[in-house]
Parts: sequence; structure tokens; C-alpha cells
Amino acid sequence: MKTVLITGASSGYGRETALYFHSQGWNVIATMRTPRAGVLPESDRLRVVELDVTKPETITAAFEAAGPIDVLVNNAGVPSIGVFEGTPMARVRDVFETNTFGVMATTQAVLPHFRERGSGVVVNVTSSVVLGHMPLSAVYKASKMAIEGFTASLSLELAPFGVQAKTVEPGACLTTNFAANATNGASMDEQVPAPYASWAKKTMDAFTGQDLFTKESDVAETVWRAVHDTTGQLRFPAGPDAVWLAQAK
Repeated sequence: MKTVLITGASSGYGRETALYFHSQGWNVIATMRTPRAGVLPESDRLRVVELDVTKPETITAAFEAAGPIDVLVNNAGVPSIGVFEGTPMARVRDVFETNTFGVMATTQAVLPHFRERGSGVVVNVTSSVVLGHMPLSAVYKASKMAIEGFTASLSLELAPFGVQAKTVEPGACLTTNFAANATNGASMDEQVPAPYASWAKKTMDAFTGQDLFTKESDVAETVWRAVHDTTGQLRFPAGPDAVWLAQAK
């Protein structure tokens, strides 16, 4: 029986991916910054473990608690919406600490095990923002584009050892907490300086008025497909809007 470790599994894509792999008979290590009861069903094949990707000591402890795994899904991430001019540099650093350096840290922790065993898959969940030019997402996109490049190079380094690295690129989902968390507690007025306000509102209205959106299940199923793909495909758009963007690109 295979085992997957998923970061950021308390809600959204991470939680849905944990449920999906569990439903397929896998052992699941669902990690969260702050483990909470009732988020996932009780099962002898599903364990909830504390892991904050910005804290090296929790990464080490989580992998020790998990034991051997077959797949690492780097799903943990923080959103950011706003005009770059109005985004404090402290917020920029916070986004990169989780979305970029956190992914690198968990990946580096698992690689010796995968390399020595001669198998393993790393799936890094990025975003459909990497597929097109989208305003109000400069910081978030930069953090995710970094992981796209990181994964592409990493996949070449790992191939001689039978280890794979891939990305899953989810589209926009209206049923996750992304938008609510995107300003890190600040209002949109604080994130969007006055000269940009009218344009930013039109942009957001156009975004929420689009027809294509991604569901959590789209992402979970795409992660599953990426893990099992044997064609050498590197990037996997998830959700109809992401697929459309990938095709248009």
C-alpha cells in the first residue's frame, strides 16, 4: 500500500486531495500548520501531522513521524491579491517563505529517501496564474513561477534516480478560502492605492463574472493523474479555466 504526504491539508485543494487518495486505498499523511479534529475522517490509513513549511523543525519532525512515503504533494500556500505598489515588502517575503522556500524545504527533506530507494514523485501545486498575464497577482505569480522553474530543473536532476517532479496548475476556485485570505487581513483599499482603484474594481468584476471555474475535485483528480502519469509530462493544468489557459498559451 502506497503512502502520500500532503502539505496544507486542512482545507481546499489539500483536504480534497487527501480525501481522494484515501478513497483510492492509499495511506495518507495529511499535514497542517495547526492540526484540528474533525477536518478529515478518522481512519487507520489517514494520519494528521503538524507541519509548517516555514519552520524547519516541524518539517523534520513530520517526515520522521510519517516514515517512508511514495509521494510528496506540496500544496501548502498563501494567496496574495493586490497592486504591487501597495503590497508591503514584509507581505512579499511572507508569500515567498511559504509558496517558494517552503516548497523547496519540504522537497529537499524527502529527496535523500526517494533517491536512495530509486523511486518517488514530488508534485508541486502552483496556479493557473503561471499560464497567462493576470493583474493584481504580481507577488503571488512570482512565487508560483519560481516553483515552475524549480520543478522543471529538478525533474532533470532526479530523472537518473527514477524520481519524478511535476507541477499541477489549478484554476480559480470560488469555494476555497483563497480570496478571503488573499489580503492577509488588510482591506482591498489598503492593498490597492487610490490611483488604481477604479481599474482594479473593473478587473475584479471581470474575474468574478467569468464562466469557467475550478472545483476542489478537479485539482485532487489532476494530482492523482500527475502521480500516475508515465509519459514524462511535466505540467498538469487542473480545472476547465486552467485547461483553457494552457491551450490558449
